[in-house]
Parts: sequence; C-alpha cells; structure tokens
Amino acid sequence: MSVLDKKILIAQPEPQNGSPYTDLINKYGLEFDFVPFFKVESVTAREFRAQRVNILDYTAIIFSSRAAIDAFFKLCEELRIVVPETMKYFCQSEAIALYLQKYIVYRKRKIFFGNGTPSSIIDSIGTKHKTENFLITCTDVLKPDVNRMFTKAKLKHGSAVFVKTANSDLSTIDLSSYGMMVFYSPSDVKSLLENFPEFKQGDMLFATFGTGTAKAMKDAKLKVEILAPTPEAPSIALALANYFSNK
Repeated sequence: MSVLDKKILIAQPEPQNGSPYTDLINKYGLEFDFVPFFKVESVTAREFRAQRVNILDYTAIIFSSRAAIDAFFKLCEELRIVVPETMKYFCQSEAIALYLQKYIVYRKRKIFFGNGTPSSIIDSIGTKHKTENFLITCTDVLKPDVNRMFTKAKLKHGSAVFVKTANSDLSTIDLSSYGMMVFYSPSDVKSLLENFPEFKQGDMLFATFGTGTAKAMKDAKLKVEILAPTPEAPSIALALANYFSNK
C-alpha cells in the first residue's frame, strides 16, 4: 500500500485561513489530519528567576513567535517589571511584530521586523541599532543558531527561556492509519517517541521542516523522506507537491 492510499498526519493545528494543502487534496486525492504534537506555555515566574536573567539589563528584545511575546509580558506582570518606553523590539516577521499591539502602542521607531528567517533579524538590526544589548527569547528547545548569529555579528546579547513545551496526549491516535507524518519541530519528534515508546518506523514516511527537526530525526535514528526548506521547495506544501508529482 502506497502513501497515496493512506492519510497524512500534520503535527500542527489545522490552518484557519485557507490550507496550503488544498491543491494536493484536489490533485492527488490526499487526506490530511492536523494534530498538534505539543503545546507551548509560559515558564513560571519561579522557573524564570532560576535563570538569573534581569530583563532591565537589556535595551532590546528579540521575538521569534507570538507565544514568546505572550510569555514575556505575562512574566513582566507577574514579576512586577515595568518595561521602559525606550525598549526596542526586533521580531522575526511582520506578523509577529504586529502582535505586539496586544501589549504596547505600536511605534515604528521601536519595533522592527525581518522577513521570517532568523538571519533577517540581524539584517533589521543593521548598523543603526548595533550598540543595543539584546535579550533573545527562547523556548526550552533552544535554538543555538540564533545565538551564534548574534555572536558572529558581534552584537551584545543574552538569552533566556520564556516558553516551554509539553507533549500533547496522542493516545487516541492510530498511527497505522497514516502513511506519512509531517514534523516542524524537534518537539514533534520528542512527543512521538514519548507517546509511543515502542514506535518502529517500518513503512512510515516522514517529511520535516528545518535543520533542527531533521537533526532530531537523525538522532532518533528515523529516516526522513522529504526535507524542507530547500531552494526548490521553501515550504512543506511545495516539497510535498514536488514529491507526489514524481509518484
């Protein structure tokens, strides 16, 4: 039985504003299920204090997700930290930057954003803001690449974990009904192995997004059939389209 005869499990919430997989459904008759393999939540005030990070030592904050923004301002409220008006915010994308409006007055002079890639954050800093002291907000699945980029750019920075991940309960999922799983994060791999400790890959195919996810798969001794992003396939949807066009 080929993967075309089984469903594809996407380890993310179902898209709310149109699915990038519609063309695949129409063209190949594929069926997709969307099941988040993990959830994110703010670290507790106690967990944050244990990191011995003083937010007010920094003059700029780096955000790569909306969850990090929620966690940052939640912790500031709990710890009674008054963020100064002079604080600058650098976000990985415009969508993340716009989310700041939930907590602060949006002013272009202190909010900057990239094009969605981690390296674009460095570009948005440029020479104009290189003297700032940057705090990189992280998840408990740390992204050392971001820290390395700041080090390479000779930018003064520190990092702290604001968001932690917790496995979803996948006990009601019948993995045998799927021919392929699509992972976007190392946390997806962790959740799979912890929810299904006896899991054997067998004929299961995997598609992954990002180098960190691919590395987690390799560490788990699981084979990846489809990798993204690549120059030919910057998204998972396009990578799947290219894959099935050759089947």
